[in-house]
Amino acid sequence: MTKKKGTLALLIHGGTENWSPARWKRRFDEACAGRPVWLATEGGGDPAGVHYAAVWKPLPGELAAFPNLKAIFNLGAGVDALMADKSLPKVPLVRVSVGDLTHRMTEYVTLHVLMHHRQELYLRDSQRVKRWQPKYQWPAGAITVGIMGLGTLGSDAAEVTARLGFRVTGWSNSPKQIDGVECFHGKAQLDAFLRRTDILVCLLPLTPDTRHILNRDLFAKLNRSGPMGAPVLINAGRGGLQNEADILSCLDDGTLGAVSLDVYATEPLPPDSPFWTHPKVVLTPHNAADTDPDEISKYVARQIKRFEAGETLENLVDTQRGY
Repeated sequence: MTKKKGTLALLIHGGTENWSPARWKRRFDEACAGRPVWLATEGGGDPAGVHYAAVWKPLPGELAAFPNLKAIFNLGAGVDALMADKSLPKVPLVRVSVGDLTHRMTEYVTLHVLMHHRQELYLRDSQRVKRWQPKYQWPAGAITVGIMGLGTLGSDAAEVTARLGFRVTGWSNSPKQIDGVECFHGKAQLDAFLRRTDILVCLLPLTPDTRHILNRDLFAKLNRSGPMGAPVLINAGRGGLQNEADILSCLDDGTLGAVSLDVYATEPLPPDSPFWTHPKVVLTPHNAADTDPDEISKYVARQIKRFEAGETLENLVDTQRGY
């Protein structure tokens, strides 16, 4: 007699097309054939039968309702919403690590680095007012792109950006080595990293140590002698990393020349936010690296199969560090 497989519960709170719970359930039904998949947000299931949970921004306490939970799979890159849940079950927490998500983030980073490097804000404004006045365009090698956060996403973005000809540096909490990238680490080396950075890309996880790390004091340490005139910020990490009042005031007084933001303190971004209409802000709706249901559902199914075969789960989150 075949042993009944433990249920996979889906707890997905998103509200946008890419986070449609029904869409995710269809993919998981296919990837986990033979295993019950329960859309737990709709109720009606048996919490005691749940062995695994695949989640995105679960509400505090939701996961504690499953007494026989064995592992949690976070469907996005950031786990700060889970870390904030004081009732989070003490079971393995697995983060997403698939090539599709990594490549999408690298696309976003290179797109926005190139956009600011090639003066697209000025050129698009010139188009609107029918102004034919091209400015001097410096080479990529004249610009240093500094990437904060050298995990899977940051390392790939650093390697690709370097291949485009930019000088690339990186900063992380612990030492890293990446070919073609000058790496800094720890608080003692942060200022040296910032001083040479023209375009700052932030892909850090959100932890108590990194909350509001993107603030006026940090922006004031960025390079001001490069050809861009004023440094640029690109944040595709987490909204809690940035002090939004500081960003706006630094744009207005010239401490920052421009910003690209994909994440915000409050999401969706409120209609009255100044970011919507600020001429130096490029805004995207937290879609820098949209998670693909096909790839992620297969990834979770493989992980569960490995786990039930007695193998170690991959890409475990260190809950003490928060990433």
